[in-house]
Amino acid sequence: MKYIDGGVTSPKGFKATGVACGLKKNGNKDLAIVCSDVPAAAAGVFTTNVVKGHSLQLTMENIKKGVAKAVVINSGNANACVGEQGLKDAREMASCAAALLDCPADSILVGSTGVIGMPLNMEAVRSGIRAAAASLSYEGGHSAEEAIMTTDLIPKEAAVEFEIQGKKVTLGGMAKGSGMIHPNMATMIGVISTDAKISKELLDKALKEVTGFTFNRVSVDGDTSVCDKVLILANGMAENPEIQSEGDDYKKFKDALEYVCTHLARLIAKDGEGATKLVEIAVDGAATKEDAYKIVCSVAKSPLVKTAIFGEDANWGRIFTAAGYSGASFNPDLVDIYIGDLKVCSSGIALKFDEDKAKEILKEKEVKIRIALKDGTASDRMWTCDFSYDYVKINGSYRS
Repeated sequence: MKYIDGGVTSPKGFKATGVACGLKKNGNKDLAIVCSDVPAAAAGVFTTNVVKGHSLQLTMENIKKGVAKAVVINSGNANACVGEQGLKDAREMASCAAALLDCPADSILVGSTGVIGMPLNMEAVRSGIRAAAASLSYEGGHSAEEAIMTTDLIPKEAAVEFEIQGKKVTLGGMAKGSGMIHPNMATMIGVISTDAKISKELLDKALKEVTGFTFNRVSVDGDTSVCDKVLILANGMAENPEIQSEGDDYKKFKDALEYVCTHLARLIAKDGEGATKLVEIAVDGAATKEDAYKIVCSVAKSPLVKTAIFGEDANWGRIFTAAGYSGASFNPDLVDIYIGDLKVCSSGIALKFDEDKAKEILKEKEVKIRIALKDGTASDRMWTCDFSYDYVKINGSYRS
């Protein structure tokens, strides 16, 4: 497997673009289309929030047949909680794109991200879809990525090449996400493309398994949005023998998917709203996988842990406390805690440690916290970020 510079249009047969149609007040790009030259196998994972945006609802319906031609995403407006008009507008987005791309309306997957509770400006959206459809290109992946960003500060793209039975296969992706992010899938919007030929069933299986320990292991603020999803399209244009069983070819495909999803997930955590550091929370020695997950989840969303990391304060008691109220079962008298490679707690008891070294570790742009339970063999990890003053500034005035 080889990492390449690229994104969602790196695989053969995928075009994309992003345009500004006026949904964002700042005039930035706000509508993207990613389109396959041929109908593609499709799968998706979706937010578990019981409140669901209208565009998301339509995509969940359309993807049931397992085939799609294109994805249309607007930013600046979530198209959520606006009643029947929201579903009508989502359908119009799909039908408008379908007419221009010469495919059935149910072959279009739609997404919307931004402010909740405001009707879409459909005049602007229609204009944007027309402009985007007319400017699709095989080099347009980065432009599409720009158009789906909201409070993101950095673009999130990745691509890899690998071989399946002598055929070069490419898998690429783009994602957006900076706030309102916490597991329960999906924690952001992502579009992954590949020219691999793979059955719909195995495509769906691979995506669900991989997102479970990549995108579903990112937490910025403990909130799970109402519009979020990860979609994958596989158009088969690499002309490899179709992957129909869970053998070596499937493993190669899944490894490539995991690489791209991991890269994008880490970028989301790194770009958390107001973040200054990427933080990895790791737990090992848990009695069960469930216990390990509960602890990494609890520590990752603790405001006190996240503010301490921002302040470069090795206040490990906050880490221990968050583990303790996580609902996990463990023996506190066995627990060791590390900040980087510095051990700060041994068998549940405070250690005298070098505060200056701890501060130097916490000054780094990437920080790892490890909690060793010494109670079993299960482990887990989650990526998060610190909480800075800017997080409050961003979210205190999001609608303006």
